[in-house]
Amino acid sequence: MLAKVFSFGLQGIEAYPVEIEVDVSRGLPTINVVGLPDSAVKESKERVKSAIRNSGFNWPSERVTISLAPSGVKKEGACFDLGIALGILAATEQLNPSGLSGYSVLGELSLDGSLRPVRGMLPIAMAALKSASQSVIAPVSNAKEAAIVPGVSVFALKTLRQCVEFLNDPGALKPLKPDLTGLFQNKNTYDVDFSEVKGQFLAKRALEIAVAGGHNILMIGPPGSGKTMLAKRIPTIMPDLTLEEALEISKIHSVTGALLNKDGIICSRPFRSLHHTVSSAALVGGDSIPVPGEISLAHQGVLFLDELPEFRRDCLEALRQPLEDGSIRVSRVFRSLVFPASFMLVAAMNPCPCGYYTDPHKPCRCNPHKIAAYMGKISGPLLDRIDIHIELPSIRYKELVDNQECETSRAIKARVEKARAAQNSRLRNDGIFRNAQMNNKLTRKYCVLEDEARKLLKMAMTELGFSARSFDKILKIARTIADLGETETILAEHIAEAVQYRSLDRRL
Repeated sequence: MLAKVFSFGLQGIEAYPVEIEVDVSRGLPTINVVGLPDSAVKESKERVKSAIRNSGFNWPSERVTISLAPSGVKKEGACFDLGIALGILAATEQLNPSGLSGYSVLGELSLDGSLRPVRGMLPIAMAALKSASQSVIAPVSNAKEAAIVPGVSVFALKTLRQCVEFLNDPGALKPLKPDLTGLFQNKNTYDVDFSEVKGQFLAKRALEIAVAGGHNILMIGPPGSGKTMLAKRIPTIMPDLTLEEALEISKIHSVTGALLNKDGIICSRPFRSLHHTVSSAALVGGDSIPVPGEISLAHQGVLFLDELPEFRRDCLEALRQPLEDGSIRVSRVFRSLVFPASFMLVAAMNPCPCGYYTDPHKPCRCNPHKIAAYMGKISGPLLDRIDIHIELPSIRYKELVDNQECETSRAIKARVEKARAAQNSRLRNDGIFRNAQMNNKLTRKYCVLEDEARKLLKMAMTELGFSARSFDKILKIARTIADLGETETILAEHIAEAVQYRSLDRRL
């Protein structure tokens, strides 16, 4: 007898439909799996056999053929275990085959018949919404992330026997319905705040401008000046995620298995802090079948690189394409996939190898050659993609013991949201959303300078020796500063402040 079960497979962060066909016919008792299965799928026949027997069902003493369609796409993972088991039970009339219609089935089976979670349930639920089977049978650990998708009915089950009982009596179990509004209200909170940072007012202002305009930023300062402390608080002043953004971020994390046994959705901006020993494959995405890397996991959030010159050269150069395009193409022998990677790059570094080149209280032990070699580890093309360079001084004792209340993240965030709204209104017809994304044509169009501002910019270019790339960066930064000040025309004070944020160009 022939039985059909509907399921889904994964390609990168997208799901595609898979039809599991099971045929039980006369012949020697054997089981064959066809349709380009990988090792995990081939091994499923042993897991399925034990799970069926240990759940109290009969294993057929006949020839079993399992086909996974489309046959031209390689099938990966153990997510087809449950579908194969239900197909065999339906083909041997231990389960009514008509009960399988309208359901997408996913789950890994343990030998005792219990269901284990699988990766990528959220993109699978999104794909199910567009298919004919908008009801999904999933393991309990995966159910919340699948149920986040509006319009999909998700049934959370624990064992193979429960699945059979549910399919024989579908009315006995109601679909899972999460409270999205409550999740966003409870989870969009942070344990840190900018009010906890003593001193460093110029750095706080620079970070506010960077977030408001979507500018990448490099902080340069001696050890203990607060670079990491400031970076960790950046998500607290970024605009709240929309539902569409939250689903997009959660989709990426779902593929890596990061949402298992959690609320099923990421409600706050990602903050990925990397160690300088990270490999290029871990950064951009690796394995023989590409999976999202750290830059994709930082999508719509912050990618923080501390001790920037200590990172491997190939890792730093790999950042260039995603910083430019907002996505990363990962090519391997078997497949080439595109992952989203629109993030804010926040980097930090010491001014020299010993760290005290700019510290007035501690002597620097580095000679000019060592300092130049240290700074030269960061390539020009990467610096081209970092708009703001800010130098942080060491924190004085007076600032540490000052009990005066500092500005909270909420107050800074309110100004950022106003500036973002102004940019969205101005740039929405150009297909971009932030000032940092403007090309040369749009920069000339929207960065209108008053006469005094034009004269000041000319003086800065002449006296400080800024390059052409710095000219565009200064205009974009000044545009963001003007948006924070709620003015349409860029004033001289905006140019003067923007010039301060190109300190590395002046040094070079």
